[in-house]
Amino acid sequence: MVVIRLARGGSKKRPFYNIVVTDSRNPRDGRFIERLGFYNPKASGQAVKFQICDERLAHWTSKGAQMSDTVARLVKEAKKAVAA
Repeated sequence: MVVIRLARGGSKKRPFYNIVVTDSRNPRDGRFIERLGFYNPKASGQAVKFQICDERLAHWTSKGAQMSDTVARLVKEAKKAVAA
């Protein structure tokens, strides 16, 4: 099954996550099909905390890819923030 999930990067105590499309059997930080965006939980000031390509997200979900719980929550919060 194809999933949209977070792949961890960054250094120790400074997490940075890429939002990737991958096969569910691959390791968390392993091979992926496409990178859709990123999530930086430690962003401060003017730094961008969350960014995702909506077109590609819609494309992959229409093909049957499932979002992880965390990615679904982040996308929902981003859409809520844009609407407000």
